[in-house]
Amino acid sequence: MAAVRLYPDGVTGLWRSAWSAPSAVPPPPRRVWRDWALLAVVAGLAVVEGLFRTDLQQPLLAVIALLAVLPTVLWRRARPLVMLVVAMVVLGLLLPDSTLYTSLFVMVLVYALFRWGAGRDLVIGSALLIASLGLTFVRGGGLEDLIGGFALLLTMVLLGIAFRYRAGSRQRTLDGIRMREREHLARDLHDTVAHHVSAIAIRAQAGLAMAPRDLRAAEDALGVIEAEAAKTLSELRSMVRVLRQGDTAELAPSPQLADIEQLAGTRPGGVTVAATVTGDDGSIPSPVAAAVFRLAQESVTNALRHGRQVTRVDVRVEADAGGVRVHVTNDGDVAASPTPGFGIIGMMERAALLGGTCRAGPAPGGGWVVTAVLPRVGWTP
Repeated sequence: MAAVRLYPDGVTGLWRSAWSAPSAVPPPPRRVWRDWALLAVVAGLAVVEGLFRTDLQQPLLAVIALLAVLPTVLWRRARPLVMLVVAMVVLGLLLPDSTLYTSLFVMVLVYALFRWGAGRDLVIGSALLIASLGLTFVRGGGLEDLIGGFALLLTMVLLGIAFRYRAGSRQRTLDGIRMREREHLARDLHDTVAHHVSAIAIRAQAGLAMAPRDLRAAEDALGVIEAEAAKTLSELRSMVRVLRQGDTAELAPSPQLADIEQLAGTRPGGVTVAATVTGDDGSIPSPVAAAVFRLAQESVTNALRHGRQVTRVDVRVEADAGGVRVHVTNDGDVAASPTPGFGIIGMMERAALLGGTCRAGPAPGGGWVVTAVLPRVGWTP
């Protein structure tokens, strides 16, 4: 059996793939106070080093050169390759004999290149770094310096690649959550619209049965209604089938606000779940009601699964003319630095798709609270 080659063009295809690789996702963050703090600390250390080191041939020029290229740390995420080239040219070529220890800040630029750079930046940057190591060795650097420099560069490169992969993996997970939430919303919309369209089709069929006793125009209109309703229902089912990646459509009714009270009860471990719904007059649109039910259900599930020493979970849902408010609390212990998990992110995404908001975090008096507000209308397609 012939071996399968991942890159049919061999090494050329591998390099072409690396060259055309996109920048890291998500995009780099904006400049923050830590960047300015790094700049200030390195600048101060460079000045101190220039004043007290006695082995520098041109200490003043070395400090001035380092201070001139130090602002590259402020643009290292947006232009990683350019900033690295500027620093290497000034510090490595113009001042080869007056190198400050603080010039090691260039390793931050190396990390930024492999953390945020595009594929072509990584290829060019790798070639420049290897050439820089070779030039250092040719200029008289010992084998120990070459090995040490290579080890330091390799460490920063691997750190950049590791954090790049980690962020990319998390972003792919978040994209999957968003797609699943859109799929769930499409299911709810399908169930709602299918119910109404089915009723239209039935009425149209009944009208056709009575049409011989009435005007011909009524018969024509009913025929159009039936055809359009059947076509719409078929297209909706096809759309949801595609979103579900081949699954058959579920025609079970979507959960309503009243179904939230079914979450109440005593769960394994002695946890008491209380659920109350007020203001429900049946006028809340089904997609909104289904989303509220799933938000409440996910909040209870998260409390039971991830909460520590939880004894009670309270679910309160209030509906009015503006929309629906959800308030879920539990009395469990909260971690020192709680971070939102993928379940909470999914809840926020579902609320945002319907034009609402969802927040989760430690409660003022202890425990954990989830609050959500969903309007009656306003979801995005």
